[in-house]
Amino acid sequence: MFRIVAFAALFALLLAGYESARDSALERFVVDDLTVGTAARVIGAFDPSVGVRAEGPRLAAPGGGLVVLAGCEGVDVLLLLTAAMVVAAIPWRARLAGLAAGALLTFVLNQVRVVGLFYAFRMDRELYSMLHGVVAPLAMAVLAGAFFVLWHARFGRSRNTAAT
Repeated sequence: MFRIVAFAALFALLLAGYESARDSALERFVVDDLTVGTAARVIGAFDPSVGVRAEGPRLAAPGGGLVVLAGCEGVDVLLLLTAAMVVAAIPWRARLAGLAAGALLTFVLNQVRVVGLFYAFRMDRELYSMLHGVVAPLAMAVLAGAFFVLWHARFGRSRNTAAT
């Protein structure tokens, strides 16, 4: 029960901390540079004919673009995974490796989501709405959760092992 309460409290604290960084250089770095900038480079590398470019929080392109708003940068899933890793009964070395691997996984999943949403928006607005509102957020949470479960199954301590 302690770990559940600690997880919820830590997640709320991490989320509040990131929320307090709204409209800051940190948020602009995460949204504009990491999320949008990377997505524009990925699209440009695989589909240069689209003519996409990063303009702050916007993937701009002839024929339609996408604005990445606060909450669409994947940080919520990263913080959820971070809180789970921190409170889990996992040795510290495996915990730190799990945090790094989980951060990379979350970043990659979010890039796939943003690029997919970019194309869905341009091709089919109904599909975009369904992907944006339900499928993509659920998929990110489920995949991050599955990663945590697998990591914990591999590196977690059993109840018979000494406590943290």
